[in-house]
Order: sequence, then C-alpha cells, then structure tokens
Amino acid sequence: MVETKNIQDIYDVAIIGGGVCGTALLYSLSNYTNVGKIALIEKNAEVALVNSKYSSNSQTLHFGDIETNYSLEKATRVNEAATMVKQYVLKHDPNQEIYTKYHKMVLAVGEEEADFLRERYETFKDLFPDLKLIERKEIAEVEPHVVEGRTQADELVALSTPDGYAIDYQRLSQSFVSRSVGQNPEKVIDLMMGTKVSAIAPKDDHYVITANGKTIEAKAVAVTSGAHSLLFAKSLGYGQDYALLSAAGSFYFAPASLKGKVYMVQMKKLPFAAIHGDPEVHDASQTRFGPTAKVLPMLERHQYGTIFEYFKTAGLSWDAFRSFFAILSDLTILGYMIMNFIYDFPVVGKFLFIRKVRKIVPSIRFKDLKFARGYGGIRPQIVNLRSRKLEMGEAKILGENILFNITPSPGASTCLKTAEEDTRRLITFLGKDYWFDQAGFVADLTAEH
Repeated sequence: MVETKNIQDIYDVAIIGGGVCGTALLYSLSNYTNVGKIALIEKNAEVALVNSKYSSNSQTLHFGDIETNYSLEKATRVNEAATMVKQYVLKHDPNQEIYTKYHKMVLAVGEEEADFLRERYETFKDLFPDLKLIERKEIAEVEPHVVEGRTQADELVALSTPDGYAIDYQRLSQSFVSRSVGQNPEKVIDLMMGTKVSAIAPKDDHYVITANGKTIEAKAVAVTSGAHSLLFAKSLGYGQDYALLSAAGSFYFAPASLKGKVYMVQMKKLPFAAIHGDPEVHDASQTRFGPTAKVLPMLERHQYGTIFEYFKTAGLSWDAFRSFFAILSDLTILGYMIMNFIYDFPVVGKFLFIRKVRKIVPSIRFKDLKFARGYGGIRPQIVNLRSRKLEMGEAKILGENILFNITPSPGASTCLKTAEEDTRRLITFLGKDYWFDQAGFVADLTAEH
C-alpha cells in the first residue's frame, strides 16, 4: 500500500535516468526555472555509466557538417543544438577535461563518392563557413596516413573543418550535476544514486515511482533512460506503435595513425554512422576505429538480464514480426547487419573489418588492429509498427504530465537543446505558478566564449 504524503513531500519533477540527457535536464531545471524540488533517480552508483560513458559511444559532437546521411534541414537543427554543447564546454571547461578539439573530415574515395561530396559542399558551405573542399595534396598535409600507401588511381576528395570536438559525455554529465547542486543551495535537489525504478503509476494529480522497494512521488516525470524509456512508456499505455531495433556498437584500436576524426561517406538507406577513425579522447597514442553495429536483443550492452525487457518493448505481436521482417527484407540492411555481426568474431572479424579501416588508413597492418574489448554501447533505433520502417533520429513520447526520451544518435550532441524543449514542456505540465527563463538559457549557451 502506497504511503500518503503531504504535498510538500512531493517533488515538482522527477528525472529517471542520469545519463547526459537526464543530467542536462537537471542543469536546465536547476538554473533557469523556479522549480524548487527535483529528484534525479539513477540505478547505477554514479551518473553516466551506461551509453554516456566515454567507452560506450563514439565521443563525437555531431554538428552535421561531415555526417553525410544528414539532410540540410537536419544538419541545421543539429548544428544549433550541438553549438550549445560547444559553448557550454568552452565556458565551463577551461582545462579541457571534458573535450578535445581537433580537425575532422569526411573522405571520399573514387569518382562517385568524390562527385557526391562536391555537390554536398555547394549545398552545405553557407551553413558551415569553415568547411573546405580539399583534394589529395591538402589531405596529405592534414592526414598523411590517409594518403600514404594509396594508389594514384584513387580519386580523393574530402570535406574538412578545424571545428571538431571529442566529448567525454560522462564528464559532461558530471559537470551538469555539479553546476546544478552546487550553485542552487536554496533548492531541494536530491541525487538518488543506486536507485532502480521498477514501476511508475499515476495517483490523483501526480505520479508514484517505486524504486528499491520505496516510493517517490512527483507532480511531473521525465524518463530519460534510453532504451528503457520505451519500456516504461508501454507500462503506462504509451508508445504502443513503437518497438526497438537495438544496435550494439563495437570498436577496434590501433597505434596512433590519425590526427583528427576521419569519416567515410555514409552508406545509403542506413541510419547507422559510417565507420570512422579518430584519436581516443583520453589517449592520443591510440586511434579508435568503428563503430560496428550488430543487432542484439538487449536494452543495455553486456547486461543479459535486459533481453527479456527487450522483448517486452517489442511485444511478441504480429505487427512487430511483420515490421522486423519488412526491415530485414531490404538486402542492403540485412547484409550490413550480418557483416557487422561477423566483425566481432576473433580473427575472421578483424580480417574483414580491416578492409574498411584501410579505406581510411591504407597502410595499417593486421597486427596493429586490436578489438576494443568492453567498449561500445547500445543504440536504440526506433521501429514504427504502423509504417514498418526504421525511424531516424530521436524519439519522444508525451503523456499526461510525463515524457519519455529515447535517444539514438545524435542524442548526446543535442542534449542541451532537448533539455530546453523538455524544460518548457515540464513547466507547462506544472502550471502557471512555474516559469522557465528560456531566453536566459539560450543566451548563455549561444554566446561566443
């Protein structure tokens, strides 16, 4: 039986999930609203130990300039959002503990890819004034190992920019927390670490959250738990038209061979990032190549107990079966998934994967490449059970005074923009006595530092 509480014991907002999106929301609510009582509920002992951990993602701040699967419209939105993160770290991380800046490029090999990048440059150059179209000689000056060992017959073109950022999203999350709790002593901000939510239920005009056998009550709730967000949504009757295709990313390490991030041209039809190489964010002596993207029926990487939860999100329904069959009947997607599954196999996986790596660094040797054991996370790609198609980008489900964020790439890059939007929604949920200084939030994160 749920214990009855006085209204002053009820949180204004409970945030479930302490990754980079949940902590960004905490930062926004704490510093730019009059919300006075906030709970951040995280099942792990610290924030950002799942997909926001430095070893679980590609450490990229995506602007849309070298991501060739982005349309101009999407790149415009992502650039605005990623610039907020850029300005935050420039303002609050003078010692560069959260980020590293270096150049980046997307590389075209062969006539077809080269023509594609030339055309793309004309479309995107106004949005990204620092983006340059460079050819073999200039590529060799910037990234000599990209050109060394390559035949002269290969036409090489790249879109290059000096404005590249590697972000440790785990440290970014920690920064959001410290700038929420430490700077707002007049507010009640409770960090509930090691607190696993088992149920969310409406009660009168608020929600009761069951966690670790206890209850937490809140007027409004934001579920920012990645793949688990859909599971919670479905438990409350929301998101019934969605399922998840969980893509698990893996990486390989090699001795330092790149000075910055080098992408390949994205394969058409695929929502997954092309394999790329870049210096490891905390160890420039290693270059990391990846990610691969094999499909696993899990909500969290290396957590096999989430397999059952995965099937609960998909539902063993006829609509789910038909949707997955429709997606996998596309030979491009099916072939990609099979090959990416093989990439994780010992020896044969490395033998096949090195052919992709050599498109970036032709001279790399088989013995130089080492599987990055323990690296990689889960990207929850949304499946629409009505259209029977993969949906690109982020998904958000809105309910009665509750919202659910499911954040595939570029979710971390857009975390502050998502926080802005979700703060506005939560203030609407809470009513006329609450306010959000949205103009101040935007101004602080768009001014040059």
